[in-house]
Amino acid sequence: MNSIVVRKSLDTLRDVEVINITDVVRDTVRESGVSDGIVYITTMHTTSGISVNEGLPDVEDDLVAMLERLAPEIGDYRHQRFLPSDGQMAVNSVSHQRSHLTGMQVCFPIENGSLVMGSRQTIYFDEFDGPLRREYVIHILGV
Repeated sequence: MNSIVVRKSLDTLRDVEVINITDVVRDTVRESGVSDGIVYITTMHTTSGISVNEGLPDVEDDLVAMLERLAPEIGDYRHQRFLPSDGQMAVNSVSHQRSHLTGMQVCFPIENGSLVMGSRQTIYFDEFDGPLRREYVIHILGV
């Protein structure tokens, strides 16, 4: 059994956006040499997410709009206060809320060296506190 951890980074461009990382994950799985197993894709941040949906611009816009409705920018968030541990105001509670809604990890089977995915499934890195340089991990387990 092989365990391969690949760290990836990307620069987000907006405060809130969904970025298609499907091809990066596919290429990483193919280059790993693993024929059969599983791949986990995990964000390294508590104000971002990893999600799967249909890869259409309208769907992407609708997903962002839904998250903005469920976790509005202005809210009665306890995290919006001075944090002595950081020496500054916490202003990104909404980003944590949105991350919690999308989740931090997805996984897919690997069969014959390829991801097993639905034909319309797209893997997204979800930014909720950008623009920032972000990291995620692709962890491949298999033979």
